[in-house]
Amino acid sequence: MRIKGKSIKLGDNINTDFIISGRYKFSITDIKELSKHIMEDIDPEFPRKIIPGSSIIVAGKNFGMGSSREQAPLVIKGAGIVCVMAESFARIFFRNSFNIGLLLVETDTGKISDGDSLEIDLDRGKVKNLSKNTELSIKPLPFFMQELLREGGVTNYIKKHGELKV
Repeated sequence: MRIKGKSIKLGDNINTDFIISGRYKFSITDIKELSKHIMEDIDPEFPRKIIPGSSIIVAGKNFGMGSSREQAPLVIKGAGIVCVMAESFARIFFRNSFNIGLLLVETDTGKISDGDSLEIDLDRGKVKNLSKNTELSIKPLPFFMQELLREGGVTNYIKKHGELKV
């Protein structure tokens, strides 16, 4: 599986309240509408930086920390972001993301800049930075997790296959 896109760079400790502010938790239930407010508390221009289908969030350590707000990965996916790359992820955010089919990639993101063109090759376990002509190794994703991503998450996988086959 290969993914291409341009990076949108963030820092460490991006919590679920930064991803989508709690003030919208009950007032907006439509994910597409909620996605218009992604990251607005740390960067009001963030939604305009997204190119749906080809934007990759690149962050540092502990992405998705904080509450177990399920809307956080839904908003990222709903905004058209194809992947989140970070040095590490909060465990519940990691699980919620794969459950809905949002690709997360763990790697050293320190040498990736905002706007870099990236190509992620899950089969090879590599990320090519096409802007800088460099390559990074990524933490491998088990084949089963790649299958979940291809199907669009756990629910779609179960609808198609009838059960989880690990």
